[in-house]
Amino acid sequence: MKTLLLKKEEVSRLICMREVIGTVEEAYRAFSGNQVVQPGYIGIHLPPPGGEIDFKLGYCKSNEIISMKASSGGFINNPESHGVPSGMGTILLFDARSCALICVMEGSLITGLRTGASGAVSVKVLARKNAKSITSIGTGNQARMQIRAIKEIMDVEVIHAWDSNPDTLSKYKTDIETELGIPVVMADSKKEAVKQADILITTTRGKGSLVEADWVKPGTHIVAIGTDQQGKQELDPELFRNAKIVNDSIEQCIEKGETWHPLNSNIITKDDIHGEIGEILLGRKPGRENDQEITIFDSTGMAVQDNTTSTKIYQNAIESQTGTFFEFFE
Repeated sequence: MKTLLLKKEEVSRLICMREVIGTVEEAYRAFSGNQVVQPGYIGIHLPPPGGEIDFKLGYCKSNEIISMKASSGGFINNPESHGVPSGMGTILLFDARSCALICVMEGSLITGLRTGASGAVSVKVLARKNAKSITSIGTGNQARMQIRAIKEIMDVEVIHAWDSNPDTLSKYKTDIETELGIPVVMADSKKEAVKQADILITTTRGKGSLVEADWVKPGTHIVAIGTDQQGKQELDPELFRNAKIVNDSIEQCIEKGETWHPLNSNIITKDDIHGEIGEILLGRKPGRENDQEITIFDSTGMAVQDNTTSTKIYQNAIESQTGTFFEFFE
């Protein structure tokens, strides 16, 4: 069996954001439909000046593909010392019927794409139908990816943005207005920005509460992206007291997501979590039920999202005859 090699530039040409939104929906349905085997990820922290590398493994029964993603970050000396980026990603795909390696692809783009798409999927089922205004707390690469994805499924009239770095905020405004044609209002404060939100996106590396409960107006949908491990936090735990709480994976979110904080503070119990987004997509639980609900989507990210997205890229590569084949067992 031949193995396909896909380079970064090839991967970027083989999938669009609308397709990624579809693959992420597929991943959530499969996960909540018990079609996924997904062990906890393994991380290795290297001594300074090194960073860390994580390995995420997933098997999706519906496509009979096993994926493994290795992603590194924090190797700040890489560009000058080794001529490679400070963070990299690689994805391996195995045919689950034989465990033969069928594809090796550059994986750094996929993480950003599928994380952005996750926010858009949550907007489809949890945001008000008349939502027009987005607030972005944090204006880095993932903040841009969220807007690119959400723009695929709704009309965005204006973005209110805040960042602790004024230069980063200014560049975000220029980039978004140039690329997407959406006006960006640079907020003087987090509170000012949050109060304008129909949809609130948080994509920071926060270590404490950035968004206070009394800033959030009724009917707001919150896409909480930044908290994916213990020690990170973006939202006031009090926000969860009267909100509809939806997780990508309840097991992950109560351990290392934003949901951990109100649980740990005894503001909510596990029974107060409405469910997983896959359950809503499968029709087992309702999404938004009225225009006054505050909804929170806590996304910690899952290997099955990498699985379904990279599988679609592989399929597109085969159809378009993109990439280079090689054989291990000649």
